Amino acid sequence: MEKKNLEYLQRLRQAMKDHNIDAVIITGTDPHQSEIPPHHWRGREWLTGFWSSNGTNGTAVVTADEALCWTDSRYFLQAEEQLQGTGFKMMPEDGPDAVDLIDWVTEHTNAGQTVGIDGMTFSISMAQRLQQELNDNGVKLNTDFPQFDYIYPDRPERPKNKLFIHDESIVGETVDSKAERIMTEVKGELANAVMLSALDDIAWATNLRTAGDITYSPIFVSYLYLDENRRVLFIDHEKLTPAVQEHLDRYHIEVQPYDDVLKFVAALPKETRLLIDPEKTSRGLYDHISCTPVFGGAGVARLKSIKNDTMLANLATAMEKDGVALTRFFMMIEREYPEGKLTEVELAKRLRALRLSDPSCVDESFAAIVGWQGHGAIVHYEPTPETDVTISGPGLLLVDSGGQYTFGTTDITRTIALGGATPEERHDFTLVMKGHIALARQIFPEGTTGHQLDVLARQFLWQEGKAYFHGTGHGVGFFINCHEGPQNIRLNANPTPLQPGMITSDEPGLYVTGKYGIRCENLIVTEPRMSTDFGKFLGFKVMTLFPFDRSLFETEIMTADEIAWVNDYHAEVRSRLTPLLSPEEAEWMKAKTEPLK
Repeated sequence: MEKKNLEYLQRLRQAMKDHNIDAVIITGTDPHQSEIPPHHWRGREWLTGFWSSNGTNGTAVVTADEALCWTDSRYFLQAEEQLQGTGFKMMPEDGPDAVDLIDWVTEHTNAGQTVGIDGMTFSISMAQRLQQELNDNGVKLNTDFPQFDYIYPDRPERPKNKLFIHDESIVGETVDSKAERIMTEVKGELANAVMLSALDDIAWATNLRTAGDITYSPIFVSYLYLDENRRVLFIDHEKLTPAVQEHLDRYHIEVQPYDDVLKFVAALPKETRLLIDPEKTSRGLYDHISCTPVFGGAGVARLKSIKNDTMLANLATAMEKDGVALTRFFMMIEREYPEGKLTEVELAKRLRALRLSDPSCVDESFAAIVGWQGHGAIVHYEPTPETDVTISGPGLLLVDSGGQYTFGTTDITRTIALGGATPEERHDFTLVMKGHIALARQIFPEGTTGHQLDVLARQFLWQEGKAYFHGTGHGVGFFINCHEGPQNIRLNANPTPLQPGMITSDEPGLYVTGKYGIRCENLIVTEPRMSTDFGKFLGFKVMTLFPFDRSLFETEIMTADEIAWVNDYHAEVRSRLTPLLSPEEAEWMKAKTEPLK
């Protein structure tokens, strides 16, 4: 792909001169702080050339003589490669050589200078931290520098895809019930109204979805205002169908144009105490609020994260459908691998087609990560025609994929050996699986956070001086985002306790640059386990249904309990999937789930 980014960088620097901006910070998100924004707001990727279908975590900083792009350890190798020849240099956001972006900006600007940002794509929290540190050094912050309005003439339009209703028999709760529970949370935070900016929160609250606004997530561009007497959805009118309008009318949700939200918050009565989440609400919207803002809103995300029994029953159906698609996919690989014609790109296309052959699968939940040998060591590798390789010779194949079924969202990673595995590969795979099993088996007291459990998955790697730097687990939505909060399992402290009904991934890994990557991922749901004199205790139930590669286990370093866990899990997979498979597929599944000795 021809690199035009030097030209784009020149345009930006000219716009900075025209508006008296000495340094600009550009996020990779939108006014809703989306992890993967619509293409209309993916200007940072356009500017830097650092991109993927799944979106890339990155923030750019440009001065008169520097152009830098910060990202985390999942993307180091990818960013180093894609930024070549663009004028941008990769900066580490985490890991042993991490550089704090805001510290760098304050150290490289002088009193009297101005830093520019587009306040609509900065959260309140990030903008406030930035402003405080700049002010301490006599540097001004201009929050109204929408840089791409000046330099991106062929910018994609805001998406106008039609909405559809997510069947309430699958969701298990009405919009009225959700609105009432949200308002209870709002009052508990001493507010009397709330403005929801996060698109997944809005999709959950309204029982509405769309396809196409955001890649791989069935959520839609909008804002939602609620108080005791009023519900207002800010959305482009073209996105509504008669059925959706009827749904909104039934729940007394009025519709106003998307662009009117700033005018709306500016006109709210002074006595309104408006609850906003400073991590999910843009600084640009905050700057227009004339009533009393109340920072909070974590309770709304918590409501969304706890899945009810109806959702969990339907997710079990989604997992069965996913397991059938994966069975056919990995059978195909084994059948065609000896011919030496399969490629990473071809496998990604085949897997997508297999999932979408089920009518309930609306889309993938992210672009499949199909990494052969050294590509598996690139944590968020996405095969492209430029990077594609043929699957030939011996090696490890890492496949991380998922589906957006109306019955729920799936996310699974399997690492398999083709042509045999080395002792080193089998040993490292088993270390990763020992951590995976330790987390999945753990029982813990009510109130425990994911941060407190994270070391369980890393302990066996650490004992040999090995490590991975991404999180061990992220929250997963229900036919919304594959990644959702507020819970997670990672080294970073997070005060959110794991609660019954929360779905989280269990995905430790190990990555040996240039050689192979290993990741083993299931989705697990927190559930009650026991009550004792010491309180209530919780545990995890595994939701994902597909076997691990038996040939990769080094059973000599496994305990009897670990071997029993694998055998019990494989028995469950075989029992649940076999009735849905053809006789040939069932025989394959039987072989793949034979007990480990």
